[in-house]
Amino acid sequence: MKKEQIDIEIDNSIGPWLGKTAKIVGCHLHEEFEKAGLDITKEQMLVLKKLDEHGDLSQNDLAELIFRDKSSLTRLLTTIERKGYIRRLRSLEDQRVNIVHLTNKGKLMWEKAKPVVLQVFQRMRSDLTVKEIDQFIETLKKYRAA
Repeated sequence: MKKEQIDIEIDNSIGPWLGKTAKIVGCHLHEEFEKAGLDITKEQMLVLKKLDEHGDLSQNDLAELIFRDKSSLTRLLTTIERKGYIRRLRSLEDQRVNIVHLTNKGKLMWEKAKPVVLQVFQRMRSDLTVKEIDQFIETLKKYRAA
């Protein structure tokens, strides 16, 4: 296979487009969080969201929910904990397990971040129909399952 043919195949594949799109979403969220005066990143927001939805979680369960490896999650949680948004506590059943708890300050930050996230997502999908969004999500599910 020629180099030119490989380049064309990569440029027209889903992977790079997903990566570029995820970066753009992250940039928009960062910009809007900053404008709103919120001391939070996209990754931190995702942790707060999952804890708000699921309640206290072990670090392992949280890592699986947000698709992060354990070491990068530990660094992320350390930063969030310094901000006072979460607390990590030892499990009473197993001292080797850390349970991540959303603090009141973290709940408040998530409540402030939610409308900003919603605004960004609404703006980014404003040119899409409901049918296009549904089809896109179904396509991504198939791609992820492959």
